[in-house]
Amino acid sequence: MPASEKIDIARLGVADARDALRRGDFSSVELVQSVLDAIAAKDGDIGAYLTVDAEGALAGAAEADRRRRAGESGDLLGIPVAMKDIFNVKGQPCTCASRILEGYVAPYDATVVTRLREAGAIPCGRVNMDEFAMGTSTEHSAFHPTRNPVAPDRVPGGSSGGSAAAVAGGMALCSLGTDTGGSIRQPASFCGCVGLKPSYGRVSRYGVTAFASSLDQVGPITRTVEDAALLLRAIAGADPHDQTCLDRPVPDYAGTLRHASPAGLRIGVPKEYFVQGVDPEVAAAVRAAIDKAADAGAEVREISLPHTEYAIAVYYICATAEASANLARFDGVRYGARRLGPDASLRSLYDRSRTDGFGPEVKRRILLGTWVLSSGYRDAYYRRALKVRTLVRRDFDEAFAACDVIMGPVAPTAAPRLGAAADDPLKAYLGDAFTVPANLAGLCGISVPCGFAEGGRLPVGLQILAPAFGEPALLSAAAAMETLLAARA
Repeated sequence: MPASEKIDIARLGVADARDALRRGDFSSVELVQSVLDAIAAKDGDIGAYLTVDAEGALAGAAEADRRRRAGESGDLLGIPVAMKDIFNVKGQPCTCASRILEGYVAPYDATVVTRLREAGAIPCGRVNMDEFAMGTSTEHSAFHPTRNPVAPDRVPGGSSGGSAAAVAGGMALCSLGTDTGGSIRQPASFCGCVGLKPSYGRVSRYGVTAFASSLDQVGPITRTVEDAALLLRAIAGADPHDQTCLDRPVPDYAGTLRHASPAGLRIGVPKEYFVQGVDPEVAAAVRAAIDKAADAGAEVREISLPHTEYAIAVYYICATAEASANLARFDGVRYGARRLGPDASLRSLYDRSRTDGFGPEVKRRILLGTWVLSSGYRDAYYRRALKVRTLVRRDFDEAFAACDVIMGPVAPTAAPRLGAAADDPLKAYLGDAFTVPANLAGLCGISVPCGFAEGGRLPVGLQILAPAFGEPALLSAAAAMETLLAARA
């Protein structure tokens, strides 16, 4: 039996594959072929992928095997990575799951893609997302919805739902996503994966199609905390192409996990994250995880983040305002799909290209963002939202003076049913209440599986937050919780 048929992609993580490749258990070509076989066998039911670059992935795997024979041995050498359809990968389509970018082929690599290639990783396919990263369920893709592999009648979350579904469904070892208001942590929680949102400015956004430039952040979705640490080290660091990417040393994140322990860890638990509306099973799973940390020697204390109640309003004002400006470039002139109206005028070109090209959720957010920036409303809404955003950040500053990390639920509920939020977008927006504050404040955060709801059917994620550029402490706390929860499951 070929080695590729023996590789269990559904159970293999990045560190596992790295060790197996070093031992010679299988080659990178065999590993990549196993991923391609898994996609072919499973993705018809899940819909995680939009396109698969089999030829390019196998060529990259052959090159990785050559580099390994020449003596190289990097952590990501020969590891295939699924890429959210928001990253420019040279020679591959980058549609952002939108009709307006149909036919666009990226002419260059995003910085994170360049760094993955340098580390020997292999972009193997484009995974689905909510159009232009605007959504919480991956039902707003222009091409098809994605199902949750754990419970196919449920959404995988969003906007990085394809990234999470590919990993949870055994069709990828790891993936990259983006997080503007929880779009990595929430789908990771819904699908039972680990999802890491780095601090704002930790990872370059160059070559990543922008939704809201002051909130977007690139991060990994993986099976383990160690795998997330390995990917973060590869993609983090200053980038002259991105002036918001700060020049800070990049630690050996995986190395900080070796002695991770909850003993002595000061954990803050916000009372605002356990309010009416949080599913009792979700709250119980999260509190049980925190109680285990306390039993293992952590110091747990209740804290308050008093401006949490305003975070959703602030987020949707700031994010949509930035989106309306960022998406103005998609006009049918420079790239992407072009539609002409009956009179073939420039005005009709703009109107038809954008009307036909954008989906309803994107149009809704562009309209809202344009309105809050319009004359007479900018001061009343946008400028006031910026002031409250500062208050949200100060809440966290005060909290972190008394604790090392903050723990709570990722979302108020487990994964909703497909179609549940179609007639009530506001309800879907409110589901971001516990994730958007970290983006408003520029913090780092992670989702770690901590239990189940609905009788053990639906995964629940524990959210851990740390100060900006506190990824070593964040990952250490997450690894300690991961070990603790596995040992006492």
